[in-house]
Order: sequence, then C-alpha cells, then structure tokens
Amino acid sequence: MAQADKATPPPAAGHRLHAIVFGVLLALGLGWGAWCLVQARLTTADVAPSAWLNGTAGTALNKSLRLPAQATVDTWNSSVRYRVLGELGDQVAMGCPEWLFYRDGLRPQPGVHVFDQRLRLMRHWVDELRRQQVQVLVVAVPDKSRIEADHLCGQTVSLPMQGTLDAWQDALRAQNVPFVDLRQALQAAQAPRFFRTDVHMNAAGAQAAARQVAEAALPLLKGPGTQAFNEDKPGPLQPRMGDLIVLAGLEHARPGWRPELDLAAPQKIEPVRGGGLLDETPPVEVLLAGSSNGRRSNFAERLGMGLGREVWNLSLDGGQFSGALLVALKQREQWPKSLKLVIWEFSEMALSLPLTDDEKSVLARLP
Repeated sequence: MAQADKATPPPAAGHRLHAIVFGVLLALGLGWGAWCLVQARLTTADVAPSAWLNGTAGTALNKSLRLPAQATVDTWNSSVRYRVLGELGDQVAMGCPEWLFYRDGLRPQPGVHVFDQRLRLMRHWVDELRRQQVQVLVVAVPDKSRIEADHLCGQTVSLPMQGTLDAWQDALRAQNVPFVDLRQALQAAQAPRFFRTDVHMNAAGAQAAARQVAEAALPLLKGPGTQAFNEDKPGPLQPRMGDLIVLAGLEHARPGWRPELDLAAPQKIEPVRGGGLLDETPPVEVLLAGSSNGRRSNFAERLGMGLGREVWNLSLDGGQFSGALLVALKQREQWPKSLKLVIWEFSEMALSLPLTDDEKSVLARLP
C-alpha cells in the first residue's frame, strides 16, 4: 500500500504538466494570431475609431484570424443549420420553401432612425442638380418582400417598413420632385418578378420596371430618341448563384444542403453601331446613378430601349441610397454638356439603412 502511494505523482506535478500544455497552446495561438495579422497588412483605415463603431474593424480582424480550412468548416456549419433547423443566419430569412429574403428589408435595424436625414440629403442633391440645369427622376425599387409577399410564408414586414415608401413618395411630391412608383407595374408583371435566392429583379421584373421608368422619363426628355438596340434571344437557362445564398454562407455548399439555385437565361442587349471609324455616337443625355439593381437583368439596357437613348450607367454594387450618386457628383466636371437627366435609383430598403460616412459628411456641411 505504501509503495502504491509512492508511485502516485504529487498533485503539484500534475498541475505543472497541465500548465505547460496550456501555456504552449496559448503561445501557439498568440504566434498564429500575430503571424496572421502581419500577413493581413491591415491599414490605418481598417482599425480607425470609426471602423470599430460601424463593425468593419471587427470584420477585418475576424477575416485575418481565420484558421486553415475555416471556410470549409463555416460552410458545413451553415449547411447543417439550413438543413436541420431551416435557419439562414442573421442576414437572411427563409420564406416559403426555396424563397429567401433579406432581413433588412423586413424590419429596420435597431436604433436606426434616418428617414428625416435622408430627406435632407435628397433636397440638397436635387437642388444642386437643378442649379446646374440637370433634371432628376427618383426611383425607389420596392423591396422584394413587398412584391413577392405571397412567398413570405410567415415572415412579417414591420409596420415602419410598410409605411416607408409611401412616406418617401409623399415627401417627393411635396417638394415637386419627379419620381416613379414601381409597385403597380411590378405587381402586374409576370411572376416571379424577383429571383428566389437574390434581392434583385429578374428579367421580367427589370423589363416591367424599365418600361415604367422610361414612360416617366420621356416627358422630361421631350420625347424618345433615335438610338436603336439589338436584343438577342435569351440563351438556355443556366444556374445563377444568388447573393442571399452567399450571405447565408452557402455559396460552396453541396446541392441539397442549400436552396436550389435560380435558373436565368442570359441575354445580350446593346446599342446598334454603324461600324464606321468616323461614326459619331449620339450625345449622352441620361445618367443612371443606381444601386446593383441597375447592373442586373439588363435593367439599364432595357431602360435605354424605352428611351431611344443609350444610358450612361454609373450604378454601383453596394451603392445603397447614395453611393452611385455621390460618385457621379464627384465627376461633375467630366459630365458632357448634353446631359439632361439623372435617374437616381436605389432600393426601398436603403431608406432605412444606417447613414454612410459620406452621407454623414454631407449632412455635417448642410446649414
């Protein structure tokens, strides 16, 4: 019995071994993190105080500190969450089977009340353009949840979001700012008007929206132009990766472990050119400062067909409310003198998103 006691290591030795193991693991983790941060080469802007406030600093750090094969682990986690629980994460909501919706289109972010500030920005930019003898047509694309409400299947749209578009258009009407209400045109178009797994309009929705915008713009342009367009026949249907699938972390998931992809027929629409070296293109009269809607489903090209004019498309992915317009205004000195109309397009949802740094900067300069 005494010999067995002598064979048992003292408790202190066991604790010392555990401490050494944990110390080595912590040192390895610290070394890995330091190496990752050095390789990431974060800029001053990435870790500025404003970046910590809006969350971009945390996103940059998380991306830098990812473990090897972390993307595969994340994909499997997202796949199991979708397959077992029917959940798609913080940014994406599941409606009817295979129908995805952006949560920011269903309800405003907590503590975000920016409607009045966006009205001030609208008045400022419209007045600025009018002083420069350029007309403005405002187009707020209704949210997918509004047009495809039959596919919500239990998802609800908050009361503030339901009233945002009417309040916005009432304000435009009071300021005598031309605008387009796309709700009726999209509701009347052949369903579906939006992709199941994406926030954007499909070809049917883009065609209906472009036609309605063109009808509103033609009186401002004193009638249609003479530019002709070639419209190829749609090609065979092809799978299309939706941005909501990407946001849900399922871009690389296996079939069956993510919603089925949309099918879309690629189509080419382009202005007719004479082909001669000395051919002159018609003067630019219309600028489209839009969101990603203006870069999907040939919306800008369909709009050009309705106007009889080639549209100068400065639409911007991730442009939200004013991203493309601000980029366009910074290029104001390069605008052709022939420009008559700016079509300012954004998603209805953008009216409720937090102000961007650029928008805050403009507001700070307003009287």
